[in-house]
Amino acid sequence: MTPLNVAVVGVGHLGAHHARILATIPGVKLVAVADTRIEQANAVAEKNGTEAVADYRALLDRVDAVSIAVPTSLHRAVAGAFLERGIDAMIEKPLAASLAEAEALVALAEARGAVLQVGHIERFNSALSALDGMLLRPKYIAAERLSTYTFRSTDIGVVLDLMIHDIDLVLSLVPAPVRSVAAVGVSAFGGHEDIANARIEFEDGCVANLTASRASFHPVRTMRLWGVEGHVTLDFAAKQGTLVRPSDQLRRGEIDMSGVDLAQPAAIKDHLFGKILRVDQVQTEGREPLALELEDFVAAVRDGARPKVSGDDALRAMKLADQILRSVNAHAWDGVGAERVGPRDLSAPIPTLSPAFRGPISWRIKGIRQGSSAPTDP
Repeated sequence: MTPLNVAVVGVGHLGAHHARILATIPGVKLVAVADTRIEQANAVAEKNGTEAVADYRALLDRVDAVSIAVPTSLHRAVAGAFLERGIDAMIEKPLAASLAEAEALVALAEARGAVLQVGHIERFNSALSALDGMLLRPKYIAAERLSTYTFRSTDIGVVLDLMIHDIDLVLSLVPAPVRSVAAVGVSAFGGHEDIANARIEFEDGCVANLTASRASFHPVRTMRLWGVEGHVTLDFAAKQGTLVRPSDQLRRGEIDMSGVDLAQPAAIKDHLFGKILRVDQVQTEGREPLALELEDFVAAVRDGARPKVSGDDALRAMKLADQILRSVNAHAWDGVGAERVGPRDLSAPIPTLSPAFRGPISWRIKGIRQGSSAPTDP
């Protein structure tokens, strides 16, 4: 088998893992890693037995395929240089920093006949296997993706940084077109939205409620789906799922509580989630999602097949993300009527306790006086 010459451009936190995995895939030769921080590139290259370069353009004539993990704001320029040469590319999510740049990359890949895969890694999470064989047609989806602030991906907001994962998953689960989008977002650290919520309605009646935050104390990566077939909770961090399905009895509209002590909540719960509703816990092991993702990319390059997450898939996610961001920026938080302003025009926080702030919060905090910054003696 002729080796597939591959490089990784951008070997920070995530790109270093791309290099580690690609160096171990049979039939793949990791030609080099590129990073403007040459010390970082050298360190990653040494670990993986390859060469380090500071300028990715030095690799344009040396590789068959490339994995790109540079900041999102550089995706258009870096990926575009390889795609222009017809070099197959795997680009970390999101596809680009803007919808226009995303459209340009997809068009370029198509024009040059290059494979374009985008790193929506949750598609390779084994937690999704909990849905296998259920044929769930979701009517309501609620997703939470909460993270602490990592000081990475600061060139984009939380919609493109984190929510984009759930946007892609929802679009892969709901076949209908989007009917409407309503979203809000706030900035905690400045520059971009760090907390956002979006309510998406589809033409088939399905509603998705997505919440993302990178200002959370506890990390969460869950999705809940309801349909006539049942209710599923997916935990992407734990790689597990919980399936709750109605019994044949319940489907007939019958609820038999005979023999159950209705004065005992525990007995009612055990009967409800055992006889009337069937509950199954699905714990999945699965291999490392990033390894599966990169193997899928290599297979697509070798076979000329469509990758699991194509440029077209990622572009659909970008289009919906663009609608969400436009809704976030249009939402008016302050004022009434013509005086209303959006999230980028909010007034500064009130520095002292408002005279109107009275009641169960203020009077329970001993010693708080208006304007004070710390409790005082009564």
